[in-house]
Amino acid sequence: MSSLLRLGQEVLTESSHLPCVVEAYLGAGGQGEVYRARWAGEQVALKWYFTPQATREQREAIRTLVEVRSPTDRFLWPLELATYAGARGFGYVMALREPRYKSITDLMMRRAEPGFHALATAGMGLADSFLQLHARGLCYRDISFGNLFFDPDTGAVLICDNDNVGVNGSTRTGILGTPRFMAPEIVRHEASPSIQTDLYSLAVLLFYLLVVHHPLEGRREAAIKCLDLPAMNRIYGERPLFIFDPEDDSNAPVPGYHENALAFWPLYPAPIKRIFIRAFTEGLRAPARRVRESEWRAAFAQLRDLVVTCECGQESFICEETCAHAGSARECWSCGAPVAAPPRLRVGGKSVVLAGGTRLFGHHLDPDCPYDFGEPLAAVVENPHCAGQLGLQNGSALPWRVLMPGGFARMVEPGRSVALASGARIDFGTAHGEIVT
Repeated sequence: MSSLLRLGQEVLTESSHLPCVVEAYLGAGGQGEVYRARWAGEQVALKWYFTPQATREQREAIRTLVEVRSPTDRFLWPLELATYAGARGFGYVMALREPRYKSITDLMMRRAEPGFHALATAGMGLADSFLQLHARGLCYRDISFGNLFFDPDTGAVLICDNDNVGVNGSTRTGILGTPRFMAPEIVRHEASPSIQTDLYSLAVLLFYLLVVHHPLEGRREAAIKCLDLPAMNRIYGERPLFIFDPEDDSNAPVPGYHENALAFWPLYPAPIKRIFIRAFTEGLRAPARRVRESEWRAAFAQLRDLVVTCECGQESFICEETCAHAGSARECWSCGAPVAAPPRLRVGGKSVVLAGGTRLFGHHLDPDCPYDFGEPLAAVVENPHCAGQLGLQNGSALPWRVLMPGGFARMVEPGRSVALASGARIDFGTAHGEIVT
C-alpha cells in the first residue's frame, strides 16, 4: 500500500477548491503514485508526486498544462493541481482510464489480439493526437508504448503521463525519453527532446503497433552477447539501421529469433511499408525529413480502408497493387484459403474496400475535410429485396450523379442506394469516384 496518501484522505484542487477523496491505490511509477479518487461527483485518477519530483518547476509545468487544456480527449490531461494543508507535496487530477483500454505490452504478450481494422484505427488516432499536440507548439518528449493504451475492439486510444509535455525547444527538462524510443541524435547527446524527436518516437511506436517488434533490432542486435549501454548506443544512436532497409540487409531479422517481424511485415500492403521504410532510412539520417503526423494519419486511414475479412473470420488486406500482382485473390494468412477482392471505390487517387458495413466519411469524399468519424456520408448496405446484393447508400445531404456501365445516367437522392456495379462512376459533388471489381 502507498506511503504518500491514505484511503479516505481528502486533498483540495487548486482552481475549483473542491475536495478530492482518495478511494483506492492503483499503482506507482518513477515520479509518483496514482490513485482512484472521487472529485466533483465523479471518479477520477489522482497522481501524487514523490518528494524529489515535487519541485517548483514541475508544479509550474502542471499549472501551465491545466491552463492550455488538452489538445484532444485522447489525452489523459491534467485537469487541476491538488494539494492538502500542511504538506509540501502536490499532485493533479485527470480522467480515469477505463478497463477496456490495454497497453502495447498486452499486445506483445498476446493478452490482447486486435484485428487489423482496430490497429489501423489506433495508428490513425495516435498520429492525429500528436498532430494536435504539436500544432500547439508542444512536444511530448517521452513517447513510448508504456504511455499508450488502446481498445483492442475499436482501436480507440488514450495517451497518459502527460505531465512531461513541454514547450517545443525548451531545454529546461530532465526528460530525455525512454530507451529504444529516443531519436538517434538524443542517444548521441546531439539534441534535446523536440517535435522532431517526437516524430521519430512516434514512428517507432507505430511500427511496434503493427509489427510487434523494434525497427532497429535485427541481426546486429542478435549478435550481441551483452546488451549493455555501449551496445545500445551503437544500435540506437551511432549505427542505427532499419531491419527492412531495401539497400542494406546486414541488419535483417533473424529466423528463429525475430519471429514477429518476419511474420507480420509481409502481411501489410506496399503503401504502409513504403512510409515505414522512409521513416527509418531518410528519417534516421535527416531529422528534418521525418514522416509528419499528417502523413501517418493519412497512411493509417488508407490502411484501414483496405481491410477485408476472410470466411474464417480473420482480417487481411486488399489493395490495387495486391490485385495487380496476385490476380483477384490472395491467400488468407490464417487459414490459407483465397480471399477474393471485394468491389472497391477509387476516389481521390486512393482505394476503399466496399464490403458489408463499410462507411465513407468526409475525408473520403472531400480532400479538404478534416478526419471526422461522426456521421457517415455513405455506407455499404444490403438490398432489402435481394439477399447478398450490396449497394452504396447516400448518407449525405446532396444527390449523387451516377453514370452506370453502358452509359445510363441516374440521380441517387439522399437515403437511396446505387448497386456496386463495376465501372459505375459517381459524382459525389466534392469528388469523383469509380467502382472497380
